[in-house]
Amino acid sequence: MSHSLEIREGAFVVADAHCSYKRPDFLEFLKDISAKKLSPTQLILMGDIFDALFGEIPYTHKKNQEAIKILNKISFDIEVIYLEGNHDFNLKSIFPNIKVFPISLQPVACRFENKKVLLAHGDIESDFGYKIYTTIIRNFAVLYFLRIVDFLSGHYILKRLDLYLGKKDDCKEFTGLDKFMSQRLDGKYSCDYFVEGHFHQNKMIQLKNFTYINLGAFVCNQRYFIVKSDGDRGFLQENLFKMDLEYE
Repeated sequence: MSHSLEIREGAFVVADAHCSYKRPDFLEFLKDISAKKLSPTQLILMGDIFDALFGEIPYTHKKNQEAIKILNKISFDIEVIYLEGNHDFNLKSIFPNIKVFPISLQPVACRFENKKVLLAHGDIESDFGYKIYTTIIRNFAVLYFLRIVDFLSGHYILKRLDLYLGKKDDCKEFTGLDKFMSQRLDGKYSCDYFVEGHFHQNKMIQLKNFTYINLGAFVCNQRYFIVKSDGDRGFLQENLFKMDLEYE
């Protein structure tokens, strides 16, 4: 677990944007921050911000190059914190000025006012099979092999992945979320708030030792959250991003 981060009043928190050329809303959101149309004090990205962005695969950098460039620019104006997800990982070389936290350093321990807050993408505390899967897909040798095969195949693998992800329903309801989270997290952590994305449910649950917040996904309706002492999700205030007419 990683420690000593301070969450600032007015920070923007974004989860599961699944940014791609088919889903330009997050790119426009970044453009508005860069242009100072939106003014967060801090930007906290909760993982799966890109539909596919892998440090060892240059083709995924190229597909997301505009958003990468703007995010790096923003990181010199405000603090940007990026928790890697299962769609975007091994990112430190792509975002040298951003505080990047891989799955091995999650949950990230933070403070807001006098509250202890734990942040995670949402794929920690998974079953044994999923842990093996996450280890394999982040392995340098596996990704290097994939890079070569993908290049030699004219990016066939990543194009097929893109096609699959484009058809995926990212906004379906998770039936039984309360019980699942209780079995998954109760008794394992001590904090005031435990915040995750990954499941896309936009729901707050009171567990034994803390309040659990599962963030709504930006990809579903361009929902993001602003850190406020009197927020409607504990310390978070829900907002919807609306693109300017010139973008539509």
